[in-house]
Amino acid sequence: MRLLIQCVKEAEVVVEGALIGKIGKGILVFLGIHKDDTKQDCLYLKEKILALRIFKDKEEKMNLSLQDIGGEMLIVSQFTLYADCAKGRRPSFTEAGPPSLAKELYDYFIDEIKKAFPNLQTGLFGAHMEVKLLNDGPLTFLLETNKPN
Repeated sequence: MRLLIQCVKEAEVVVEGALIGKIGKGILVFLGIHKDDTKQDCLYLKEKILALRIFKDKEEKMNLSLQDIGGEMLIVSQFTLYADCAKGRRPSFTEAGPPSLAKELYDYFIDEIKKAFPNLQTGLFGAHMEVKLLNDGPLTFLLETNKPN
C-alpha cells in the first residue's frame, strides 16, 4: 500500500458536481492499493498514520500527530500511485491492485480508521473525483508497505 499524505488547511472532494467530503486543518490521504496487499498492510498503515508526528508544536518542531491537533482526515483512492512510467510514454498499472481487491481493502482501511478516528471524510472509490486542497507547508509524505521486487 502507498499513502501519499498532504498536510492541508482545507480539502474537499466533488463527484458529479456534488460535494461528498470536506475537511479543515488536517491531512489529505491518497491511498493506492498494490496487487499483493492484505489487511495486515491496512492495519500497519492505520497505526502509522494516526501516530505520525507531522504537525508543528509551539516551538515550531514537527512533534504533534493528527490526533494531538484535533485535525481531520480525507481519504481518496488513487490507483495511479502504482503507475510505472519507466518505459514508453503510457503508464503501466500492472502493480496496482485489481478493482475487487482494491475496493475490499479501501473499505477495510476506511472502517479501521473510523474505529479510532471519527474526523474522517472520504472520496468515492472508482469515481472520477475533483479534489481541491490548500496545502499547509507544503508538507507531503509517502508511506508504504514493503513489497519484494
